[in-house]
Amino acid sequence: MNYAASPVLAPHLPLWRSRLLLALIAGGFLVLAGRDVYLQGLNHDFLQQKGESRYSRVIEISATRGMITDRHGEALAISTPVKSVWAIPEEMQYSTQQRAKLAALLKMPPQEIDKRLSEATGFVYLKRQIPPEVAARVSALHIPGLFQNREYRRYYPDGEVMAQVLGFTGADDAGLDGIELAYQSTLAGKSGSRRVIKDRLGQIVEDTESIREAENGRDLTLSLDAKLQNLAFSQLKLAVDSSKAKAGSIVVLDAKTGEVLALANLPTYNPNNRSRLSGAQLRNRAITDSFEPGSTLKPFTIAVAIERGKVTPDTMIATAGGTLTIGPATIHDAHRFGDMTVAQVVQRSSNVGAAKIALSLPAEAMWDMFESVGFGNPPPLDFPGEASGRVRPYKTWRPIEQATMAYGNGISVSLLQLARAYTIFADDGELMPLSLLRVDAPVVGKQVISPATAHKLRAMLELVVQPGGTGPKARVVGYRVAGKTGTAHKEENGGYAKNKYIASFVGFAPASDPRLVIAVMLDEPSAGKYYGGEVAAPVFSAVMAGALRELNVPPDAPLTPLTLPPEGSEIGESD
Repeated sequence: MNYAASPVLAPHLPLWRSRLLLALIAGGFLVLAGRDVYLQGLNHDFLQQKGESRYSRVIEISATRGMITDRHGEALAISTPVKSVWAIPEEMQYSTQQRAKLAALLKMPPQEIDKRLSEATGFVYLKRQIPPEVAARVSALHIPGLFQNREYRRYYPDGEVMAQVLGFTGADDAGLDGIELAYQSTLAGKSGSRRVIKDRLGQIVEDTESIREAENGRDLTLSLDAKLQNLAFSQLKLAVDSSKAKAGSIVVLDAKTGEVLALANLPTYNPNNRSRLSGAQLRNRAITDSFEPGSTLKPFTIAVAIERGKVTPDTMIATAGGTLTIGPATIHDAHRFGDMTVAQVVQRSSNVGAAKIALSLPAEAMWDMFESVGFGNPPPLDFPGEASGRVRPYKTWRPIEQATMAYGNGISVSLLQLARAYTIFADDGELMPLSLLRVDAPVVGKQVISPATAHKLRAMLELVVQPGGTGPKARVVGYRVAGKTGTAHKEENGGYAKNKYIASFVGFAPASDPRLVIAVMLDEPSAGKYYGGEVAAPVFSAVMAGALRELNVPPDAPLTPLTLPPEGSEIGESD
């Protein structure tokens, strides 16, 4: 065969063809090399990110919320570890059997799980705050795309006793009410994060780096005394139940420092189980609700009159007939006593006497007193929902309004405001600051009235709890007690409800050197008795007696049994 005759079989090809082929091959290698340099050198982060997305995760490290304790270190709110189950819908793979088991463990209908997965993209929580043992059983199902986070859930050892004071946290462990909300920035801390490597089942196989350390929240020491809180709550509950009251509140203050030692409200709720809650249960009535204080306001009007030299404790006030007509309105006393001294006006709670004293004063002088003791302004606590109460500008007062304000009508206050205001009588005329946190340094109050006037009012208030006064049921064996009863018709629909009352008592002991101020309020007592001296004073007595013993306060009166007036013979204060 002649190979040279065939151009196809010829032993020599054209030189340009071999060079072209070589150039193409070399160009291909150059492109590959360039691409390699680009990917591994210039665009390294992109590839690394894509690779790490298959196995690397950044997980959040929850900060432990600070513990809340009472003044003696007893735990009131603590954080317990729990787990939250979440999923990446695109990675979820499970059988019908696994789906049923997962739904049973999470206590959710299987259809709800399907719905959440179908509606979410990238991330979805299936269940928050489940117990660790349940989380372990969920993990044992080995469902790809299903993950867990460690979180914390708040637990309140005292339950309903401390509920409205402490408040509660939500699913994200953030404060939603009470102390938990007021001190959120202190308690919360700051979450951290770390990078980990997970396998296809979501299990962590390696901890690669810490991105940010978690900063745990700071502990908070309250002024509350857990023992006194339980005492106050139990006695308030007995009174609300026995008087069939709609609601009730009690405040216990340290007369020397203004610290809130106890604060309880009814109705209440269990913060550890909030599945059924109503607004009435959530309200911290002692701080957030205001009411007309009735006769508990009379001592402030008397104090103004004494300070201005208008009266002395022995000045006679004409109250004959027990009525006083001002324009078209008539003020009544519950009983007709004839002429009385100023001290007896307080002891027997005469509306007519208090009104006559008020009308002898400039309206501005009374307004200054109310403003000076904190009425009309929120208490200095920064507590969520603090009520400021209502005190109208004195320039708008008519004579009848000035007269009725003398005995607590036409003005509204919160129970905490009222308790604090009484510190001027317990502390030689000084108004004490309030605190829900423990105070370790000496406290200086604001001078509102002179020490001499405070001592005179203290002596008058002692007469209230003696025979012939409106509050003998407030007495405590072994201690001198001073205080004032209050009974007021309840405001309703722009007027006053005929048969609905607010009953209250505010006082302090020992009267020789006051240690505690206690204020009690019962809303709509409906078991036949409604005077403050009948339903609120006994609560004061029981709580004050237990608290003074608990604090080892020395007695200042004989330790002889008290003789109470016969049932039904008490003097009911005017309202």
